[in-house]
Amino acid sequence: MVFSSILFMFIYLPVMLALYYFSPLRWRCIVLFIVNLIFYGWGEPIYVSLMLFSTLADYIFGMLVDKYRSNDKLARRFVLCSVIVNLGLLFFFKYIDFFITNLALIPAFSSLKPLGIALPIGISFYTFQTMSYTIDVYRNDAPVQKNIIKFGDYVALFPQLIAGPIVRYKDVADQLNEREHSVGKFASGVQRFIVGLAKKVLLANNIGMLWDIYKATPTAELTTLGAWLGIIAFSFQIYFDFSGYSDMAIGLGRMIGFEFLENFNYPYISKSITEFWRRWHISLGTWFREYVYIPLGGNRKGTLRTFINIFLVWAITGFWHGASWNYLLWGLYYAILLMLEKAFLLDWLEKAPTFISHVYTLIIVVIGWALFAIEDLTSCLAYISAMFGGGAGFSSPSVSYYFMSYLPSLIVMALASTPLGVRLMSRLPVKGRRVAIPVLIALVLLVSTAYLVDATYNPFLYFRF
Repeated sequence: MVFSSILFMFIYLPVMLALYYFSPLRWRCIVLFIVNLIFYGWGEPIYVSLMLFSTLADYIFGMLVDKYRSNDKLARRFVLCSVIVNLGLLFFFKYIDFFITNLALIPAFSSLKPLGIALPIGISFYTFQTMSYTIDVYRNDAPVQKNIIKFGDYVALFPQLIAGPIVRYKDVADQLNEREHSVGKFASGVQRFIVGLAKKVLLANNIGMLWDIYKATPTAELTTLGAWLGIIAFSFQIYFDFSGYSDMAIGLGRMIGFEFLENFNYPYISKSITEFWRRWHISLGTWFREYVYIPLGGNRKGTLRTFINIFLVWAITGFWHGASWNYLLWGLYYAILLMLEKAFLLDWLEKAPTFISHVYTLIIVVIGWALFAIEDLTSCLAYISAMFGGGAGFSSPSVSYYFMSYLPSLIVMALASTPLGVRLMSRLPVKGRRVAIPVLIALVLLVSTAYLVDATYNPFLYFRF
């Protein structure tokens, strides 16, 4: 994929930025739109038409919602049409084979065969964004966009098109019409992009090799410590991989004048699961809260209804991540934990020592990542069993070897998962920061580039969602 290639890093990105900035102001919207389509078409040329269809459909639905706003019943129907079209596309391309495969287990439907349709990259993200547009227009949270090119820029905005963060229309509606471009903002975007690149290349890819070893290990050979070491490695990999992509997206957006909301806020320092999900993949949590949980009634209709809403939202959240039973179980796992915290556990955690609350959260999250990381349900449950003594003993020489080999990386990543580095940098005098930050950024870019030159293809984990 584009983001993981040297060609994109050193040819396409500079060319795109040059085209954008050397274009007259009145042409920048159309230039950006073309650039977005080229970016997406590079990875998925056949599915550009699908994204254009989604763009056109929601543009029309938004115009109709605005035109017939005085007729609430009719306006609601257009919103419903938008939801049906977007969810229909998502269901067909992402979930149809899952349902066919499971239906085929029933003797009456045994002749059904999967269609084998490739999943369009980014469809889980851009369908949610286009749905948010018509809903925001209906709620009067954002003005209707009458310029289809500007709306196309929103849908296909290349920095976050493939894997988020999910940008709600109301958060960038004004920026589509007018946004700030400055040397300082551009430099800040470059800095943020390089930080994200380093997270992916230097941290996520490195620790991902350890997870690959344990994921490939037959479950009958997994030891307890080995299973924990492997899934801890994945916990770091997915954090630095996905937060790295989010940083790169935010940085690229800033380079062309956009400001996206933050998607991560040091989730591994959380002291409860409730807090963890306020810090992890913030844009997805916000989307589900505003467009699903609150419309269902949120916590306004009593405890039982609140728990039902939590259950529904998290079942959908889990299934959104993939057409596999393990993702649904992962979502329900968190639904149960969040209900328990809302019922009584959160009060206890707030009174408990910080260390206890923190350890509780990390253990729960790491177990959750085992459910998330292994799609085959039998293998997934066997892996979790090995974590709790159901494998090939407690430890082995190979576990000690891998632990010692990766210990420096694990320590670096544990520290990098906290705001310690930012706090230390903030204590430097202003003049010291002006020298230290550019030097560090240049060094990080140099090392990251060296790793990229020698790297094999290694896409971002969330590309598959």
